[in-house]
Amino acid sequence: QVQLVESGGGLVQAGGSLRLACTASGRFVTINDVDYYRQAPGKQRELVASLTSGGSTNYADSVKGRFTISRDNAKNTVYLEMNSLKPEDTAVYYCNAQIVLRYYDSNRGYWGQGTQVTVSS
Repeated sequence: QVQLVESGGGLVQAGGSLRLACTASGRFVTINDVDYYRQAPGKQRELVASLTSGGSTNYADSVKGRFTISRDNAKNTVYLEMNSLKPEDTAVYYCNAQIVLRYYDSNRGYWGQGTQVTVSS
């Protein structure tokens, strides 16, 4: 059974940095595209950053230039480096990965459990 486990959230002052990690465990062939979303209280979940299997990245305008998404294939882990954090970045952050379980299978989507990021002013 495949699981995505998130880590790295916490409390930080405005202007600070955090690095989130999303690690896949279990039996699978490969991890393809991975996205990070966030959801603040009373708001809809929004897409923050995307990383394709080919290495292309895309970011929400609100985080462009401050957040960086990357991957370490040897560790089955995707990272979200967050710098110059602002109070409005406060949210629960979720990773979503498209994973192929067996050869010739199509992608299946998996979610992490979420990690809280709180930025104080």
